[in-house]
Amino acid sequence: MQPQKCRSSLWLTLVGILVGGGLVASSPAQAFCGYFVAKAGSELFNKASRVVLVRDEDRTVITMANDYQGNASEFAMVVPVPTVLEKSQINVGENAWVDRVDGFTAPRLAEYFDPDPCQTRFYMERAMSMQNAPGAPMKKARNKSAKSLGVKIEATYEVGEYDILILSAKQSDGLQTWLIENGYKIPRKATKILRSYIKQGMKFFVAKINIGRQEKAGRQMLRPLQIAYESKRFMLPIRLGTLNAKGHQDLFVYAITKKGRVESTNYQNTRIPTGQEIPVFVKKDFANFYRAMFDKQVEKDHMKTVITEYAWNMGWCDPCAADPLSSKELKQLGVFWLGQKDLSTKKNGFGLVKPNPRIRRPRPGGRGQEAFVTRMHVRYTAKKFPEDLLFQVTKDTKNFQGRYVLRHPFRGESKCELAKEYKVTVRKQQEKRVQELANLTGWMPADLRRKVAWVGGKPADNGADKKKKKDKWWQGIW
Repeated sequence: MQPQKCRSSLWLTLVGILVGGGLVASSPAQAFCGYFVAKAGSELFNKASRVVLVRDEDRTVITMANDYQGNASEFAMVVPVPTVLEKSQINVGENAWVDRVDGFTAPRLAEYFDPDPCQTRFYMERAMSMQNAPGAPMKKARNKSAKSLGVKIEATYEVGEYDILILSAKQSDGLQTWLIENGYKIPRKATKILRSYIKQGMKFFVAKINIGRQEKAGRQMLRPLQIAYESKRFMLPIRLGTLNAKGHQDLFVYAITKKGRVESTNYQNTRIPTGQEIPVFVKKDFANFYRAMFDKQVEKDHMKTVITEYAWNMGWCDPCAADPLSSKELKQLGVFWLGQKDLSTKKNGFGLVKPNPRIRRPRPGGRGQEAFVTRMHVRYTAKKFPEDLLFQVTKDTKNFQGRYVLRHPFRGESKCELAKEYKVTVRKQQEKRVQELANLTGWMPADLRRKVAWVGGKPADNGADKKKKKDKWWQGIW
């Protein structure tokens, strides 16, 4: 089953307000000891936003991926930022850059094949595997209106196909009025949240698409916006985007640091279940399996946790869902420390510069780069996540990935004594994998057994997992 690509127009409801028209807004690669066969990327989830966070000391570069599907002329957004950004701190990237880091960090299936059980080496290998198991018109009028409402336009820029404003404000209702007067459909409930950002001294990054420049460049899709700044606070604002959301939202955060995993400091951190051996038929239904497993994990955690799906040095992987990102690709995402001693915000906005073409592409299994990536998946609502996400960089460099194992039993002809023992063992393992899959997803074991190609034939049905017939409680009461 192929997952449907069904991205929502709510791409930035997590980090700001997406406004307009009434809307709120690989090839299989062989890896060590097996084969990578499928990945569960962000495209499996509706209403999913994607953000790349590059962080070192007090410096942050954010890439916000656009998947807005409405009329481009109606696109606009507001993002709280900790400081007034200069033009050199704003860049326009490519969606493919975010797709690359998403594909590289995606949970994956690994496929293995049992050898002939009559080969004694099989038992040695088995034992080892178990151990490692806004625009230019009306500019003067706009500025005059802003001043009367306590709003100050700190800076205006043209960056690619976007018109950018940097705003500061003295009061939330004045800012809200100004945004509404200038075509930003701000929810009524935004006043309280805007007030909290103003009290923190936050500024507001405002972006609108410039249709003329977009058409001149021949672009149809909106490209990601990147911003770079310095702040002691390592955070991602999500509260504004929850106001007009219908139901829950999914956020994928890909955090890249020099060394060490990133975690939330104001919400509980958990890890996606990993390493389980599951039935082979899941290979054809990986998308549904992963969604069901993630849904159950969210339910188990009461939708109050930040779930880590991947944490690993960018230079290598095992098994690889995609090739590691090259130094060039990392620099495009704002990894500013690669190949450079020191960078100034005012000169180049950290890493938003041309990459060094002499840096060679890393290979899977090769030497690691000075870039550690953490993939975090958050499902949230305004009630469950009442605060913005706060992060910290840890010293933890232990590798982690969402990885699920498919092990094909040997089905050739074997005549040794070990073959009989092997078949008995495999049938027990097949049942164990059915139970494991049921525990991960909440699916019924009886339904799963019907999909298994059992070694030695289909097992007898003991009826233990059959649904009980509905008790006709009313019979006999009259």
